[in-house]
Amino acid sequence: MVNFGRLMTAMITPLTESGAIDWPRVAGCIEHLIATGTESVVIAGTTGESPTLTHREKLELCRYAVQQADGRVNIIVGTGSNNTQDSVELTGEVASTGVDGVMLVVPYYNKPTQEGLYRHFKIVAQSTSLPVMLYNIPGRSSVNMSVDTMIRLTNEVENIVMIKESSGNLVDVMELVSRKRKDVAVYSGMDELVIPYMSAGADGVVSVASHLAGTSMKEMIEAFIQGKVEQAGEIQRKLIPLVQALFMTSSPAPLKYAMSQLGLCEEHVRLPVVPLAKEEKEKMDFVLQHLQIERD
Repeated sequence: MVNFGRLMTAMITPLTESGAIDWPRVAGCIEHLIATGTESVVIAGTTGESPTLTHREKLELCRYAVQQADGRVNIIVGTGSNNTQDSVELTGEVASTGVDGVMLVVPYYNKPTQEGLYRHFKIVAQSTSLPVMLYNIPGRSSVNMSVDTMIRLTNEVENIVMIKESSGNLVDVMELVSRKRKDVAVYSGMDELVIPYMSAGADGVVSVASHLAGTSMKEMIEAFIQGKVEQAGEIQRKLIPLVQALFMTSSPAPLKYAMSQLGLCEEHVRLPVVPLAKEEKEKMDFVLQHLQIERD
């Protein structure tokens, strides 16, 4: 089984002013994440502006990321959507690019039932031999995948080996951890709840804040694993203002602005997401200065 580690990063997709993918910045971001402790990079997820990436761009991004990473970190690509057949087709195509796994988000907008979720995920996961991460994020999909559905899927589909859980429901996390198959890893999808999730038995985090505070995130996770709970909690609390600032408006606009201030990318995003307003930039500037976040 592939070891995807404890710190994953849901990576941005750097863009040029014209809206094209900024390939040199993609390379730079991957190098930056590797240098600051990321063990697996998730591309073409929400933070990567997947809703506005074309099918072709996602495939190109896979090939480029795999080549740039060169085995130093795992590359996971978001291939899930609210169209089951499209998800199957994209999942099949990315397999040839050398990616290490795929992430399947709960279908959005359709508002499927739990039975619909079960059938959707089972069909897509069984269409590939790649490791699969289920992604539960009711705040964006409007539907919460129940623990029963997650357990049903992991019990029946062997290559579903990860769950990114972003409901914020710690009771569900504890139940999931207690009932899951032993080799299934559970990851927090919420930077503000990494230590609470890990206290409930989760294995790590798929992070956004790690773009800016990867070293601190890594230190926090390692401190917790080593039993230094007070130290881990202190780091978690210190990072809260940053996490809040990163989601003050539509993601990834705040993150891209912050990274632009550190020279890691431009702040360009694709519509319908828009760049930060002046007052929002001032808030982010304050947070970056207060936390003394600098380019590694």
